[in-house]
Amino acid sequence: MPETWIDRITHPSAIALLKRLCLDLPQTLDGQLVGLYVHGSLANGGFAPGRSDVDLLAATQSELTGSDCDRLIAMHRNHREAGLPLAAHLEVSYIPVDALRRHNPANAVHPALRVDGSFDRDGHGSDWIIQRWLVREHGVTLLGPPPQQLIDPVSPDELRQASAGILREWWLPMLTDTARLQDAEYQAYAVLTMCRSLYTLEQGAVAPKPQAAAHAQNTLDPRWAGLIDAALAWREGQPFDRLEEVLDLLHLTLTRAGLR
Repeated sequence: MPETWIDRITHPSAIALLKRLCLDLPQTLDGQLVGLYVHGSLANGGFAPGRSDVDLLAATQSELTGSDCDRLIAMHRNHREAGLPLAAHLEVSYIPVDALRRHNPANAVHPALRVDGSFDRDGHGSDWIIQRWLVREHGVTLLGPPPQQLIDPVSPDELRQASAGILREWWLPMLTDTARLQDAEYQAYAVLTMCRSLYTLEQGAVAPKPQAAAHAQNTLDPRWAGLIDAALAWREGQPFDRLEEVLDLLHLTLTRAGLR
């Protein structure tokens, strides 16, 4: 029997959400939907209930209209209000096929559902070079053709450049403006993101957080092992107050990327 997407998604609550979306999205978009793909931790085996988001890419025939977006807003609101499992942890980017094939900074603003439930047209920056690679190489197809038909190959050097771009655009300013890093969750997230960035810069590939963290512990100075273990073990509501260590790791990663 051919493998189906349910064979790759092992979390019952995620399966319930994805089944509902497979029914509702085609009707809501009324012929606009080309394909629907899971990426991120749910696709690569690193999903942690209560901590991870459900990341989806919806490929559309063309850029969605205001009416399309209004219908999507209502659909996603209904899912959250109905208490559909994981609906409050869902992120979806709606990208037309002509903009999906390769990242083009001049055509990178598309509708998106954010994990806080808001919906707007968001800029899809350097991180979407990496997201394209993840969808193409490891994504789970829910509806539509295989993602390789819609997304061109992404080279190792393109992944390295994208990682450096994210570090420059998003993380470099945090060396001087630490407001986000005052939050325990964001500190833990920063540590694991630096591990993933270092892995991509070195390997020209993308690894799940646990794999990237293990690689960092094996290749960096042993002084970082405890910080990385603490970030892996952190759960919502727990303290994480290691700002100076986080900033030191951020500085190290930026230096490796040639940004310091």
